Amino acid sequence: MTGATVDRIPLTNFPGFEIFVPSLGEQRRIAAVLFAYDDLIATNQRRIALLEDAARRLYREWFVHLRFPGHETVTVVDGVPEGWARKTLGQIAPLKYGRALKATERKDGQVPVYGSSGVVGNHDRALVDGGAIVVGRKGNVGSLYFSPEPCFPIDTVFFIDPEASTFYLLQALSNLNFISSDAAVPGLNRNYAHLLSLLVPAGEVAASFETLVAPLYSQAFQLERQKKKLARARDALLPKLMSGQLDVSGIPLPQPEAA
Repeated sequence: MTGATVDRIPLTNFPGFEIFVPSLGEQRRIAAVLFAYDDLIATNQRRIALLEDAARRLYREWFVHLRFPGHETVTVVDGVPEGWARKTLGQIAPLKYGRALKATERKDGQVPVYGSSGVVGNHDRALVDGGAIVVGRKGNVGSLYFSPEPCFPIDTVFFIDPEASTFYLLQALSNLNFISSDAAVPGLNRNYAHLLSLLVPAGEVAASFETLVAPLYSQAFQLERQKKKLARARDALLPKLMSGQLDVSGIPLPQPEAA
């Protein structure tokens, strides 16, 4: 609209706009294509959840209920098996601050940018190598992510160096309460978090746990990558399908399920 401070289209003009409306058959074929992508994405998500649940159950069996291999012959004193120890998070894996990186400062690349809600974008360089645990500091306080590839944690999160980021630690952190009742401002206080107590298993038990759950997480990471590729492919197809740019006439119409 000319003469307006903000570009807009008067409502009176809307009835005169021509829009492309596919036939009912084409609409059903388009829906079938999109549903196929959504179904694959949902299937991958269910498989990821099952793999993560298997790792979580094993953690609870070994380190909460203390039914780890050989537990029958190990003495437990005050909840700590012989040869194990209790240490603070600060002693085991100090939290490091992410770095500010506004959306306008990010450059096109394949490096995932992590905020407290997970991956919030991409960048052309990493702040930390792959295999790091990311912990929400502001917003989604205490949220946990494991980045298998090099990543860029921003200033709303902490991260733990890959050398200390084990799958055991990831599970142990998920059982901690990161919210301090004394905090005046909502957020994760690093000094408070560093004082939280963790059970440190004997070396051979910790190594056995990593050996068992690493393949589970490896499968989950692969499925997550596939899920993102499927979502990108679906989103790229959508405008072409809706505009009629892609011919769907050769796609069989979905048949109604028998009653």
